[in-house]
Amino acid sequence: MKIANVEPIIVSVPYRHRENSSRVQRDGVTDVLVKVTTDDGLVGWGESCPGSNVESLYEVIRSAVPYLKGRDPWDREAIAADFFETAHWYNRAMTGNFAFCGIDTALWDLCGQACGQPVYNLLGGLRRRSVDYFYYLAYGTPEDVAAQARRGVEMGYSVFYVKVGIDFEAELPMVAALREAIGPGRKIRVDANGAWSLNEAVRYLTELDRYRIDFAEQPVWPDPVRDMAELRGRTPVALAANEGLWRVSDAHEVVRSRAADVLCFSSAWVGTLAQFHRLSHLAHLEGLRVCKHTHGELGVMAAAMHHACLTLPNLVDGNQQTAEMMTDDVLTAPLPIATGPAWGAPRGTGLCVEVDEEKVKKYHRLYEERGQFLPYQPSMFAREE
Repeated sequence: MKIANVEPIIVSVPYRHRENSSRVQRDGVTDVLVKVTTDDGLVGWGESCPGSNVESLYEVIRSAVPYLKGRDPWDREAIAADFFETAHWYNRAMTGNFAFCGIDTALWDLCGQACGQPVYNLLGGLRRRSVDYFYYLAYGTPEDVAAQARRGVEMGYSVFYVKVGIDFEAELPMVAALREAIGPGRKIRVDANGAWSLNEAVRYLTELDRYRIDFAEQPVWPDPVRDMAELRGRTPVALAANEGLWRVSDAHEVVRSRAADVLCFSSAWVGTLAQFHRLSHLAHLEGLRVCKHTHGELGVMAAAMHHACLTLPNLVDGNQQTAEMMTDDVLTAPLPIATGPAWGAPRGTGLCVEVDEEKVKKYHRLYEERGQFLPYQPSMFAREE
């Protein structure tokens, strides 16, 4: 089995509503799908999450095609080494990671199909029969958030996630309304996306913890990492690192310095499923836990990360997803998490999902018509007086 062709395809799929945070205002997902075909006719699919500019990731993937052709998909580690080292993407590690994760996922998909196994078996087999996912609340008034939360309770969710870091005076009553709506037994997680100073984080988390916060994601900016480490010593609220896990070395440093209780990341941050798996086990050895992160993703990326999550000993409940927010996907069948919190061990081979190529064409046309769903809006930029 040798790689015969690699085709990157940009697609845009809208959200049901805008995603708002202190860093992001986005109306949908634009990603690069990666279709890898072998000389014996197998087709593997991957997905690369772009950040600020999808065309740059598309070009990175396209530039790798000449040295991917003719390679054995089973040689994933050697291929990754050639991409990052010989092709010099270690010089732009974050862009390289975002791009290569789609290629890497497609290789895992091919290998699973070739040997008749799901990807989770290639990663060591099941450590759990199911993964639990969170309910992602849209930022809004206390009444809006409470209404959304009641819907989430009816759908069976036990972990509720809300963005903060925009206007604390509005967010405190928002979280209070959320707690009242979901009752005492369900979990609340907040994410400031690094918007607070160290002292603000200490004060604000004290106030928010009146409503029993399960953990707070990236309350302060990740650089320097010692700010997160200091905050962890000054608050009883558990902390999750996210923006501080940009690269393999960053994730290792967060674990080494014990700057968080939870690592919230994915293969998009560290380049490959194998690196995500290794770093998750490293966290486990240090007594830390892992939460699967989403950049906003389609079903291919969601499936790849789900396989990895099924194999981890230290996975939290309430892992991140945007499937419930999407108007559609590029798969022939919706993911289980499009309508509820639980996703079991899928049956089949490779990623165990089927890509609908007509939908791929449809959402590629939407990208051509309207461009990328950018992570920002023009109104977010500062204007000089």
